[in-house]
Amino acid sequence: MSLSFTFDTEANQVLFSGNSKVKTVTLNRHQKLNTLNYEMIRQIKKKLQLYENDPSVKLVILKANGKAFSAGGDVVSVIMSSIAGHWTYSSMFYRKLLTLEYFIATYKKLTVTLINGLVMGAGAGLSMNTKFRIVTEKAIFAMPEASIGLFPDVGASYFLSKLPGYFGEYIGLTGTQLDGAEMVACGLATHFVPSVKLNILENVLQDVTSSSLPIAAIIETFTEKVELKEGSSFRRLETINKCFSKGTVEEIIICLEKESENGAEEWITNALNSMRLACPLSLKIFLKSIRMGRGQNIKQCLYRDYTIGIHIVRRTVSNDFYEGSRAKLFDKDNKPKWEPSMLELVSEEMVDQCFRNIDDDDLERLQLPDRANPQIASRL
Repeated sequence: MSLSFTFDTEANQVLFSGNSKVKTVTLNRHQKLNTLNYEMIRQIKKKLQLYENDPSVKLVILKANGKAFSAGGDVVSVIMSSIAGHWTYSSMFYRKLLTLEYFIATYKKLTVTLINGLVMGAGAGLSMNTKFRIVTEKAIFAMPEASIGLFPDVGASYFLSKLPGYFGEYIGLTGTQLDGAEMVACGLATHFVPSVKLNILENVLQDVTSSSLPIAAIIETFTEKVELKEGSSFRRLETINKCFSKGTVEEIIICLEKESENGAEEWITNALNSMRLACPLSLKIFLKSIRMGRGQNIKQCLYRDYTIGIHIVRRTVSNDFYEGSRAKLFDKDNKPKWEPSMLELVSEEMVDQCFRNIDDDDLERLQLPDRANPQIASRL
């Protein structure tokens, strides 16, 4: 892979607007599906801090221009910088991103996210811990990191583990895409509003001072009930719980294969195909991480994400992240050669190594401040 390393110089990648009471943060890197780069993260964090410390601000709206809310973090810049030898950029980017995710999860002002398109990876981390998460018929959620040798991070082991049953394991291991109706049904979203009403809702929210209704009630007036499609995997939660509650990835696959013997439903076929093509090490890392996340707060989950992420970028155990990115993002041949190539070749020791603290005096640690906030006490 021959790459030259250049820093992003795009202008107006995040737009900030609003009035004294309501502020709007708009992701505006739509030509790159609003993937979050370092400068965007820095700007968002700086503005959110100002808004939080401003007593006149009552509400912050997060939204995006284009077809995606955010397709994730800027993996390309991390890969290119690491290959060029700029290891500090990778860890600095990751620290900045996880700090922003934590800041939003513990934010002291009301937050509303408007999701009218694709939301994945870091975009999910940015939005899934806000108070109100509004989706439309255009919303698509996915955590497909295992397909490029990463793992669902940015707090996914926290917010996915809180979904009904073992639906979070299913989402993270298969990278399956959910539509807006499924996001509401499983709890990833709080409200469904048709896209044609979204601008009107936003305008009303911008003028909250003229309404005697609380923000939740305002949103409710625009909300519509939406039915799950017949083929939705969330309708198969009983089977998902049966299979994805197993202790190992191998056992989950065996269970799914047994379920498919009497005629495989499409969701089972898709789940098996995705897991067989995904990075074996990534699948095992995520299963261990989400099981730990079930009993932890958001801060503990983000600390673990940082540790695992640095191991992956530094190739402590495997080169899979670079190989997966080559196959999916650069050469686009979609034929990654994982090492180890099969689940049974991924030892417990290899997985455990990715969870151990990194012994490097030059590596700056992730430092998340204590942000006591009674509104989100359950996350702390």
